[in-house]
Formats: sequence, structure tokens, C-alpha cells
Amino acid sequence: MQRTFLRRSLICLTFLAVLLSACGLGGSADLPTPQINISSAPDVEQAARAYLDAWNAGNYPAMYTMLDAESRSRISEEDFVARYADVATQANLFRVDYEILQALTNPQTAQVGYRVTLNSAVIGPISRDTAMDLSLEGANWRVRWDERIILPELAGGNTLSMQRAVPTRGLIYDRNGDVIAGGTTAVAVGALPSLIQEEHANRVISELARVSRRPVSEISRLLFPENSEAPFYVPIAEVSEDEFQARAGDWGELSGIRFEYYDTRLYYNSGLAPQTVGYYASIPAEQVPEYIPRGYHSDDRIGRLGLEAWGEEYLAGKRGGSLYVLNPAGEVVTKLAESAAQPADSIYTTLDAELQRRAQEAIKDFRGAIVVLERDTGKILAMVSSPGFNQNWADFNDPNSEWNSYFTGGDDVFFNRATQGQYPPGSIFKLITYSAAVESGQFTPDQTLDCVQEWHGLPGQPLIDWTLDKDLPASGTLTLIEGIMRSCNPWFYQIGMDLYNAGFKNAVAEMARGFGLGSPTGIQTLNEVAGSVVDPEAADEELGRSQAVQQAFGQGTTLITPLQAAVYTAAIGNGGTLYVPSLVERVVNANGDEVLSFAPEVKGTLPISETTLETMREGMRMVVANSRGTAYRRFTGFGFPVYGKTGTATAGTGLLPHAWFVGYTDAGRENQPDIAIAVLVENVGDGSDFAAPIFRRVASYYFLNSPGPNYPWELEFGVVNPIFFSAALQAEATATAEALATQQAAEETPEP
Repeated sequence: MQRTFLRRSLICLTFLAVLLSACGLGGSADLPTPQINISSAPDVEQAARAYLDAWNAGNYPAMYTMLDAESRSRISEEDFVARYADVATQANLFRVDYEILQALTNPQTAQVGYRVTLNSAVIGPISRDTAMDLSLEGANWRVRWDERIILPELAGGNTLSMQRAVPTRGLIYDRNGDVIAGGTTAVAVGALPSLIQEEHANRVISELARVSRRPVSEISRLLFPENSEAPFYVPIAEVSEDEFQARAGDWGELSGIRFEYYDTRLYYNSGLAPQTVGYYASIPAEQVPEYIPRGYHSDDRIGRLGLEAWGEEYLAGKRGGSLYVLNPAGEVVTKLAESAAQPADSIYTTLDAELQRRAQEAIKDFRGAIVVLERDTGKILAMVSSPGFNQNWADFNDPNSEWNSYFTGGDDVFFNRATQGQYPPGSIFKLITYSAAVESGQFTPDQTLDCVQEWHGLPGQPLIDWTLDKDLPASGTLTLIEGIMRSCNPWFYQIGMDLYNAGFKNAVAEMARGFGLGSPTGIQTLNEVAGSVVDPEAADEELGRSQAVQQAFGQGTTLITPLQAAVYTAAIGNGGTLYVPSLVERVVNANGDEVLSFAPEVKGTLPISETTLETMREGMRMVVANSRGTAYRRFTGFGFPVYGKTGTATAGTGLLPHAWFVGYTDAGRENQPDIAIAVLVENVGDGSDFAAPIFRRVASYYFLNSPGPNYPWELEFGVVNPIFFSAALQAEATATAEALATQQAAEETPEP
């Protein structure tokens, strides 16, 4: 005990000596000042926030890296990610909110309490107070994971399950209130040619034509093709149950006809304006993550393309549902929340369903596009992109469906040629060049030029007139207005060169932009492209001059869409107003109340004088009404004033040119608005031979409810004459067909 006391005394004395020395009261050398470093513990709230922020971002792999070692030993990354993904899917989460309530920290462990809110697109917010435990590993807090971190109710391996309530999809109507697309019981009608008895063949064809509203000649070719074996089964049409009952006759003794009922979203008339209206189909797998936060399930269907896609938020309504907690045995533990479904809205379009159907028939044998606008409002009455497709086949419950065939052919049937096809305008662009010429002050409407067949204004680049290719006499001396009538190429070559040489190098390009080219039309409901209008090269005079000449007659780098052509043609006809084309009249809810409406919208005004406009119209009238006009023979006997312009656009080496015709009517009927139409037919030949007859047929249907004369290439209505498309026999077939067309035209309604 004494030794212990002595030891303690020595220690105390030693400590005192050291202390006195440090204070300068003794000792020889100064000792260094001790450095004391204090390490702060990491912020546990910051660690919790990082985890919860990653959850809100849907970054589940990053969350897994924040778990402690013990948690990672209990659950694999794959299972962890699947757990959170399942919660997001079942609850249709679009956002995770949180609020830190408290944090309790020990040297090696911590607990953070927080309020989590799961925001569901179906049932709204679900809030719970819960907590996460954390452990200190090295210098970082790590989450000690269990299911209650998500929701307390999920402890013990419980899961979420949504019982969904999906409202009936809204209807799409035409301008007259006729249904274009809507849910109903439908009938798929088809035929088995091998079972059709010969004595009943004509009657079977007639019955199928009536129920499908397709021409008898078309049904006959489908069932009994001339140069190939008849297929085993021929899909004919999908019609509503009501239509079927009204049109179908007594088929009891007719073998070979098949029909089957099924429930679907029916596109009437076997699909109208498919690229414009769109279709209803399964969510693509790669887009499912985008739609889950919007209330959808992976098995749901959505609007694809056109109005169906644009109007999804209206047509789909709001999904409802009940969110349950299930135990590991799949039994209901509790209902977390529920929400009732809300009915869908419906869309009334500007389309005229009957005109649309007939316009589709008018161009069905070709690749191309037709756009029909109300001249004075910009409302779209018909929009055709050919070839099209049958939207009903997107439903694989349709016994007729051959949907996959659309993905194996060479044509992209889903491509909307009317709004997305970009084509050289050819001679329909001469209306713009005319405007630039007169507005520049360098030319007058009555100025004349000898329309020779070979023009040598550019050294080493002789350019020809179309009359030379047709083996016709030169057009001779023409005023500039008559240059429109005859579509005289040399007149417009000369304008392009003279404007460039006079310092108006960009006059034609600027006028084109003033007519709405080179920029989108502004249509809100469809995807569209801007086309291309390029100023002639300024750095190289020779190249720039050549480009200016090419541009002046609608070739070179200039590209336009059929919709753009229709819009500027309507502006010429209505006095100069460029309207934004519209496809939707209004959206109404289930009670009939208006949710959204579209009034005609002015985009701009043609940058030309009234005199320029009137003289240009005079030239367009001469195109169809003067015996020398390029489309005169196509409109002989037509009962209403038409103003138009033909166009033939070079499409590339070895390819036939594209055929154009644009025009408008001036009938002045009180209850039947005047229209503007643009027709584009790909790789067929001249605009006067192909596009102009199609224009006339569409206009005839609109005003006269009649197809008018047969096409030059038809043996009879709806029946193509194959020899017309043979280069060797085309001229003879054309002459014969034109003689017949002239005879038929005389029987039409005379001009009032």
C-alpha cells in the first residue's frame, strides 16, 4: 500500500514538473504546441435524403449501392430493383415526396423518421410516417433496409396490387356527327372463294360489295384474281352490328361467306384517314415506363398516330382503381386507397367522312396524297395518304386481322405523305414565281415572251419546254398570265435568271416563304415537316444563277408538302389569307360540354398586291377553262368554276416524275363552302394526266355527289386498264379514254 502511495506521488510530481516547464518556469528548450484534430460524424440526414431522392428519380440501382453490407447479403440487387419497380407499377407512381421528421444518432447506428408520400396517377397521394435505420460503415452511413422503408404496410413481404377501372374510350366524330371511331360490337366479314358455288358467285360478290360499301369490281378481283390462284380466305370488311343487320341480306343459301362478331374499337368504313385519325393498339414495350406514371398498365392500349395519339389525354378519360395490400399468400390485408374512373371526352373533327372515303378511293391505285380544305377557313375536310391501312386490324381479336403484313411490305403505310412527304413542287411553284416577278416591278402580267422549246439562257445548260417531250408545237408568244395557262417553262427560266441578274437574287425564295413554304403550317394535331426553301448561292455567281433558274420552275432544292400546297392555294382563292390548317372542331365531355374548341386561325397574308392576286387567278382559271390550258380537257363540262395549276416534278434519275394539281373552287354556294384541293401522285407522269383527273373526281363528289367521268386509265369506274401503264400503248389508251371522257362529261350538270 505504501509502494502504491509512493508511485502515485512520483507520478504527480513528474506531471507538475512537466507543467511548470511548459509554462516557462523552468527547463531549457521550447516544446512544440500539440495539434488536436477532431473528426466530425457524417450527416445522417444527408444520407437519408440521398436515398429518398434516388427513389423519387427511379434510380433503384443507385439506391442499392447505399445499403449496408448486411442488407445486401439479404437481398440481391435484382430483387431489390424488382421490389421498387413493382411498387411503382402497381401504384402508378409519378412522384415520391418526403419530409424528414427527426434523426436519432448513436456512434455506430442511427434512425431517421420521415413522412413519405407516394403520388399515384390513379388514386392520388398516399402518405405514411415511417423510419429507416442506418449503420456507420467506414466514414459513410448506410441504409439497413427493410420493406417498411417503402410503406409500413409492406413489412413482412407484403405487396401492392391495383384493381383497375378503365373508362370506355371516347368517340371520334366527323363534322356531321357521324362516328369515325368508337367502341361497339363489330362483325368481321370475309369469304372463302373455294366454297363459293359458281351459280351464286355474282350474288355473293354483290352481297359483299353492299355490306362493305366497296365496288363490285373490287370484290370480284379480290375473290377471283385473273392471273393468280384465289387465296384460301379473303378479309372483306369490319362493320358495326347495326350496319351489318341493315345491309346484310338473306345469306342462308350462299356458301363461302363468313362473318364473326367481336367487341372492339371500330374504325368505320374499314378505316378512314388512317394516318390522320390514327389507331388504337398496345403500348410498345419500350414506352411502358413512360406510361406507368400516367396511370396505365403494361397491357393497356393507347392511341397511336394521328388524332388517336394527339387526343390520348381526352379520349382515354381518367383511370380509376383500388390499391390493395396483399400478404405473401396473395390474400388481401387491407385497402390503401381507391378512386373512381372518370369518363372520357370525345373529339369532333373537321373531316367529312363520306368525302374522305371517296377521296381515298380516288387515289387508291397510287402512292400519293390528297388534301381538301375549306377555302375560307383552313378546316381540313379530307386528308389522304396512299397507300393506307385498315386500323381495325390493329386489334388482334379481329378475325380478319393481317396487321403484321403492314410491316413486311415495301411501303411505309404509317407515313403521312400529306404532312410529312417532301416533294419538289414542279410547275405548281410557278404561281409563286409569277408573284415574285410582278411584285419586283421587273415584269408585268401582260409582258410577252416567245415560249420556245429550247432555252439557252444559261451557258452550256440548254433547258427545254414540256411541249418538246410531248412532240407538240411550241406555245409561241405568251403573256406572263398565259405563261401560267400554258405552264411555259422558258417564261419561268427567264424570270429566274432576270431577277437574279437584276439584284433580286432571293426574290423567289422570299416569296415562297411568304406563301408559307419552308416552315410548318402550324397544324397542332399532326406531325409535319417544314419542307425546304433555300436562297440561291451568293458566293458563286454562275452557280447562284443556275440555282435561281431551277428554283423558278419548282425544281432544285425546293421541297414542299401537299398540305403546304393546299394552304397556299386556299389563300390564293380566299383573297390572300393563310390559315393554320385545323383538324379538330371541338372536344366535348361526357355531358356534352365543350372542353376545347378551335376557331379558324390566321397565320399570315400573302405578300402580294390585289392586282397580282387577281391576274394570277386569271391565269389559273385559264388553265382549266381555256382550250389551250394544260388541264382544259380534264375539266370539260364540270359544273362549277375551278381555278388550278398543273405540275410535273422531276423525281430523280430513272424515275417517272411526280404529278401535281392544285386548285380551288368558286361556286359561292351558301351551305356548301368552297374548297381548295392539292393532289400529289408519286412517280406516274404528268400532272394533267394523273393529278388533275383525281382532283376533278374529288371535287365532283363534293359538289355533285358523283364521280364524274372515268379516269383515262379506267376501263370502267373502279377498273384499271392495264395497258394504260404500258409505255408502248399509253398514248393510244389515253386518246381512247379521253374521247370517252369527253362524251361522258357532256352529260354532267352544266355550269350555272
